[in-house]
Amino acid sequence: MSLSPYINKKVCVITVDGRTLIGVLFSCDQQTNLVLQETVERVIRPADDPEPSSEVEHGLYLIRGDNVVICGLVDDEIDSKIDWTAVRGDVIGTTKH
Repeated sequence: MSLSPYINKKVCVITVDGRTLIGVLFSCDQQTNLVLQETVERVIRPADDPEPSSEVEHGLYLIRGDNVVICGLVDDEIDSKIDWTAVRGDVIGTTKH
């Protein structure tokens, strides 16, 4: 499947090492190399971690295709209603073997 319909739309990318990146898809190619604009990494902390979850701004961001596990559209209406600093959850494990 081509990601070209997602160009200029907000996407969520999960990477091989378990990172969650949100940004506007600027460009992609046949190897699934992605360029995101206005990229934010969401760092979700476990329930027993006293530190709050956070968002780290990265701006323009390149993700190599071999590091992409999944890429999907973000519903802006739902996403904007969530306080991501209050979200808690288990860490996404790596998919590397």
